[in-house]
Amino acid sequence: METNLQYSYKICAQITKSKAKNFYYAFLTLPATKRRAIYAVYAFCRYCDDISDDFKTEDKYQRFIDLKNEINESIGGTFSSNPIMPALIDTIHRFEIPNNYFFELIEGVEMDLSKSRFQDFNELKEYCYKVASIVGLISINIFGYKHSKAKEYAIDLGMAMQLTNILRDLREDAERDRIYLPQDELNQFGYTENDMINTVINNNFHELMVFQVKRARAYFDSGIMLLNLLHHDAQGCTAILHQLYSRILDRIENRKYDVFASRVSLSVIEKLSIMAKFFLISLISKTYKTNRK
Repeated sequence: METNLQYSYKICAQITKSKAKNFYYAFLTLPATKRRAIYAVYAFCRYCDDISDDFKTEDKYQRFIDLKNEINESIGGTFSSNPIMPALIDTIHRFEIPNNYFFELIEGVEMDLSKSRFQDFNELKEYCYKVASIVGLISINIFGYKHSKAKEYAIDLGMAMQLTNILRDLREDAERDRIYLPQDELNQFGYTENDMINTVINNNFHELMVFQVKRARAYFDSGIMLLNLLHHDAQGCTAILHQLYSRILDRIENRKYDVFASRVSLSVIEKLSIMAKFFLISLISKTYKTNRK
């Protein structure tokens, strides 16, 4: 019979597999203990997003207050009926993850409830840090790292991935009255919110997107430095995620920045090629470590 903890980890794995197939297969390169911990973290992130995005959910602020209280109580040993919580708390304790990371993540997701515009990049950067870079910091606690500099690179990789998401989803977000690109940069390049809503592609939009892609790529260039500071058994997973998202950025550029016509994505063959390459690297790393014992 499964224990409550085993069941909780199983539920987290199922959530990850059904909701984030790219992440799920990247996570398969991790050893079992780290892999199931990452599933727990992803399931928690998904739980937060579902509260924010569910149009049927009333009083979302109270739901997030309740979630913070639930985390505190669970850390203290009193669990609710939430099936993901035992796995999450076990992960927090096992990998000594700072509790405040999860509260900052909730604060970031909460921002979507009240903030749909960002005046400048500093405001957007704070949002990206809380919803994405924090996940990077949580992840490297699980992955294991060799130098404190890894935190800086994990923050930058999270930033790069979130900025890529924002560029890819401009149309969908505008339809929900969310404009994530900084207002001062829209003004700088002479591109209006109405242009965004009406999916206008002109020279102003092109120059705006060149600017945005260049910034995101700079974060990717910094984030890739994380690989050499991680424990070997986590490098393949991180490399896959870096490649998947940086390739999406390349695809946006190759499409001449037209993110309106259809959702920018990678083909199944491209994804499998990336995953196969780094699965092989992970296997070689495991074999090397085994032979040295």
